[in-house]
Amino acid sequence: MLDSNGSARDVAVTWASGDRAIGAVDGAGLVTGGEAGVVTITATAGLLTSRAVVAVQPPVLLGAGDIASCTSLGDEATAALLDSLMGIVFTVGDNVYPDGRPRAYKDCYDGSWGRHRARTRPAPGNHDYHTAGASGYYGYFGTLAGDSGKGYYSYDVGAWHIVSLNSNVPMSPGSRQEQWLRTDLATHPAPCTLAYWHHPRFSSGTTHGSIAATQSLWQALYDAGADVVVSGHEHSYERFAPQTPTGALDPARGLREFVVGTGGASHFPFGAPLANSEVRDNTTFGVLRLTLKPRGYEWRFVPAAGGMFTDSGSGSCHQPRSRRSR
Repeated sequence: MLDSNGSARDVAVTWASGDRAIGAVDGAGLVTGGEAGVVTITATAGLLTSRAVVAVQPPVLLGAGDIASCTSLGDEATAALLDSLMGIVFTVGDNVYPDGRPRAYKDCYDGSWGRHRARTRPAPGNHDYHTAGASGYYGYFGTLAGDSGKGYYSYDVGAWHIVSLNSNVPMSPGSRQEQWLRTDLATHPAPCTLAYWHHPRFSSGTTHGSIAATQSLWQALYDAGADVVVSGHEHSYERFAPQTPTGALDPARGLREFVVGTGGASHFPFGAPLANSEVRDNTTFGVLRLTLKPRGYEWRFVPAAGGMFTDSGSGSCHQPRSRRSR
């Protein structure tokens, strides 16, 4: 600023937040969002004061699995949803049909969901592994898919710890992936945790159904006090009440599972509903929108144009077991 003689001089700037729970501000004026809301940030320099009103929105995840095929337009319809929705895009496998070759990613995926590749955090499916080593998948997504050849990685979004897993490689107790998952969860005891991968632990679908081999992943997540699991593989939408790894209802500590194989490839039939299945639909393509709050979440199934089905609700997070036991 200028002094009374018109000369420049350094003046210390003091920053303050009207509500640090919504937005904290550091000494350089960088605001870090917390809870959703509106907060006033004040800068004071000598006798001068300036204020700015900052709106803080909770982070959002948007995603589905079983997505692109050059013989279907469903992926174009769900990609159009992503065009109008802000957030991190995730996939739960079988990103492109029939076999995940590099040419299939170029010709069938890139023009639809590929528009959002820079903000996508994917997981691979069995069709991606129809090409040896899922080389098309790893080549297309690069570092967005984690370490090449592993297919499992994690990241943080707001108060949430997010884990992308690979149900196409060994995941039994003691496997490299299962040990990695337990270590990752122990070193990231976040208030809320969500994991996603391709093959569902529970599904009322009759084409593939429940995949018992994924129980070890559920067990590691359950032991750590995680909250939400999202999978695909069955080309349908299904929401379950919170459950244990063996499928017992557990409102206090259970994992809520969403099966979201609705990315656009096709639809599969249902059989008799499994225990704790709350909502099912196999008529509508769409994406799952998860709003991640500091101590809970909201879900909404957003249908593609012409779709009649939707689903919405909210849930609370568990405290991680490492914190509960203190």
